[in-house]
Amino acid sequence: MFRVVIVVCLLACFAWTQQSPGVPASAPAPGSPAELVKQGEKRNSEGKQDEALALYSQALEQSPNLYEAHLDAGVALDLKGEYQEARKHFAKAIEAAPADVKAQALRAMAMSYAFEGNAKEAEKFEQQVFLARLASRDFTGAAGIANELARIYLESGDTENAYKWYKAGYEAALQKPGLSEAEKNLWIFRWENAQARIAARRAHHDEAQKHVVAAKAALDKANNPEQAGFYPYLVGYVAFYAGDYPTAIANLQKADQSDPLILALLAQAYEKSGDQARAMDYYHKVLASNAHNPTNAFARPLAKKKLAGV
Repeated sequence: MFRVVIVVCLLACFAWTQQSPGVPASAPAPGSPAELVKQGEKRNSEGKQDEALALYSQALEQSPNLYEAHLDAGVALDLKGEYQEARKHFAKAIEAAPADVKAQALRAMAMSYAFEGNAKEAEKFEQQVFLARLASRDFTGAAGIANELARIYLESGDTENAYKWYKAGYEAALQKPGLSEAEKNLWIFRWENAQARIAARRAHHDEAQKHVVAAKAALDKANNPEQAGFYPYLVGYVAFYAGDYPTAIANLQKADQSDPLILALLAQAYEKSGDQARAMDYYHKVLASNAHNPTNAFARPLAKKKLAGV
């Protein structure tokens, strides 16, 4: 979540299949399990989870231990809100996963718990990936996983464990051999960004602003235009939790409008500003995302409740 988020977010929707660069993928045979899974993925991306699940079921009838079918079925079930059923498929996916995609299956299981706001259970699976990446000296990858888990904790409201894991991610990132100054400043930006959001959730508004200033300074030093969009998100996030909804709205509208959590924050900011119509519009926009990542894990259930009048 995890394009972790964080904010990385590193976290976007999982890509379930891989192929070597430059090697054209052969088309799966019509009616084969692989073709059925491919069709299911298309249906799921269109928000047609029931149709996707029917195709995955057909694939599993032919190939009961097919990793991709179990993984994708779990994703579709999570998006439907059927978390326990989803985890049955994720458990089978973890068991059947080839070694090179085992981490993907573990993260998917963690994300299923994130959809329920159960960060403690999510940690059991994210931690396995974090430790494996540290052991293989993939320090940047380990940092990304730590930040992903930290974001799950933060959006679950557990700021203590969010701080612990964001700090672990920052410390892991700095272990990369030959880290350039630009890379170092990018990780400082992420760390300050995280601390600002944590302080905001704790209602420590002055502290949050100090970290916002430090984050901007590090971002300027990193000179990384691709990361520039994370700054208005940060300012908007901090403003939202300070109760400054006009500032939150103005900045969040400058951030990534494909990010469901940003859309959910905008919806809540409009709602708290008394603009119920705009709020409902943004909650509807949240449901257009079929991502299986930390941002959607928290935005989608919220949007469903709001639109159902709960």
